[in-house]
Amino acid sequence: MSSISKKAQQSKESVKSAVATPLVPDFNLKDYSTFFLAGALCCTITHGAMTPIDVVKTRIQIDPSLARNSMLTAGRKIVAAEGTRGLLTGFGPTAVGYLVQGGAKFAGYEFWKKKFVQLAGSQEEAVKHRTAIYLVGASVAEFFADILLTPLEATRIRLVSDRNYASGLVSGFARMAREGGVQELYAGFLPILCKQIPYAIGQFTVNEWCHEVVFRSMTEEQKNALSGPSKFGISLGSGVIAGFAAAILSHPADTLLSQINKGHGPKGSMATRLIALGKEAGFRGLFAGLGPRMVMTAGLVSGQFLIYGAIKDALNARPGVEIHKET
Repeated sequence: MSSISKKAQQSKESVKSAVATPLVPDFNLKDYSTFFLAGALCCTITHGAMTPIDVVKTRIQIDPSLARNSMLTAGRKIVAAEGTRGLLTGFGPTAVGYLVQGGAKFAGYEFWKKKFVQLAGSQEEAVKHRTAIYLVGASVAEFFADILLTPLEATRIRLVSDRNYASGLVSGFARMAREGGVQELYAGFLPILCKQIPYAIGQFTVNEWCHEVVFRSMTEEQKNALSGPSKFGISLGSGVIAGFAAAILSHPADTLLSQINKGHGPKGSMATRLIALGKEAGFRGLFAGLGPRMVMTAGLVSGQFLIYGAIKDALNARPGVEIHKET
């Protein structure tokens, strides 16, 4: 066979291989519905369970009398003044808010990661630019998820900061909508983007990096032999590290969000209010409550990935796009 014929044959085989092995899965509506359901459940379960810690963290951020207290001390003071029910303030908007936000975020990340891998044009280019794909995919997914989350998060913070504001989710949401309209419900949209986008970047990107580091240290045989406990340990450890990163990256904006929704800060544009509140709080004030939030976020993120994976497995969902560097 001539060299020309060999090249032609190799070219045909390459085309056949490309056709047989598409760059990304052809996810359909059912796949994305499964991703949404798994994301919605993992986020509402974990955030709902963390409500008492979140209440203490928020109160440390916005109540001067609790600002220098530890999480345990602040929690005891809240229970002494308001009873144990005080630690469940805002449970309704937390559960509903993160139900819709979690579904949109996880399904959105699967969607946008796939889209950006397609834009890369090849597996090699996608792997080369994988960090950018993780960062942008997480950011875009979080942006759209936050449109759903913001009014419910505003309601939650108002209920936590003012125990007499309303009796729960429905009455609190209705009062905010009636008195302030869309403007007040979305007053925290910019700071929540500043909080949630770094959070999502830390959550997804660091989790991807951790998995890559672990898998690169394993042979193909070891990867294929991974059992339930081993997979659980990898997911748990990666989730905890990703949770620490998400907490640190997003905490200053989380503090400002609490202040904005309490009604603090000067009048003017949101950017002006954020700058003024940031200057007023200072570096130490912006990171008030970071310790308890790191504990909370590590539990949230690791729990979310574990539950998300378990629900996907239970529903026989297809795996997402993987662009880890092999060596």
